[in-house]
Amino acid sequence: MAYELEHRLVIGLASSALFDLSEPDSIFRTEGEEPYRKHQRENQSIPLAPGVAFPFIKRLLSLNEVRPEDPPVEVVLLSRNDPDTGMRVMHSIRHHNLDITRAVFLEGGNPHRYIPAFSICLFLSANETDVQQATLAGYPAGQVLPSTHLDTQGDDELRVAFDFDGVLADDEAETVFQANKDLNEFHVHEQSKINVPLNPGPLLPFLQKLSEIQQLERQRSEVDPSYTPKLRLIIVTARNAPAEERVINTMRSWGITVNEAFFLGGVEKKRALKVIDPHIFFDDQKTHLVPASDILPAVHVPFGIANKEKSPLN
Repeated sequence: MAYELEHRLVIGLASSALFDLSEPDSIFRTEGEEPYRKHQRENQSIPLAPGVAFPFIKRLLSLNEVRPEDPPVEVVLLSRNDPDTGMRVMHSIRHHNLDITRAVFLEGGNPHRYIPAFSICLFLSANETDVQQATLAGYPAGQVLPSTHLDTQGDDELRVAFDFDGVLADDEAETVFQANKDLNEFHVHEQSKINVPLNPGPLLPFLQKLSEIQQLERQRSEVDPSYTPKLRLIIVTARNAPAEERVINTMRSWGITVNEAFFLGGVEKKRALKVIDPHIFFDDQKTHLVPASDILPAVHVPFGIANKEKSPLN
């Protein structure tokens, strides 16, 4: 029987997001393909150090403990390496005890073409071009930004934080704001559509899969008191009252409840994120992500009007 992916949370992951590839990448850029190939072969048995998304992926895979006989999470490596040079990545995956067994090596090919083939609900890469191509093709993707953040040891939770507009919902609200750049008019518009759910954004399918896993965790803890749920879902948005109500009503229409929501009304997101300490944060605007990237793993979702015009709304 074929291994089914449709009902699982499937992440497509570039090795640039999972591991620190600064040294081999520098060799490739400055010396070319053959010295790079030689370096990877000679260092094949030397594990790569964890990259920015490593703590998130490790914790995400640990959620499979909720249903080990039918694991709800799958991570597929989508690599621009060829199979030969990619062996160092696979050896590093095994060294770090990551349960990643499925991989695609493309020898410079475009990873996003394989997103539908593996039912991927989120593609993560440090390569901005690959993420842009995936987004333009209509696929959910995020660029993992550089960060010096170190993972908190002994913390078993997985905290996933999202911006709302342009990430979970589409950019309708941002487009309204851009028309006149008047927050009062924006609030009037949102109040007039308070009971009209916003359309889905690129990462809604990812959130839906996470929400399903939360339900599995609750069910498991009810029958097994020794099991402690790990996953916490958080929204961090620059919306404030009265525009928060449409967010809640939209979430209700999707059948999703998050653990925490922060309606910051223009307060710098980094201030709240420092306390929340998420293992990953998704936003559609780098103006919010870059200041926070030194204290947490930050992912840019290059979707919608916010990536064509600068705006303070999100």
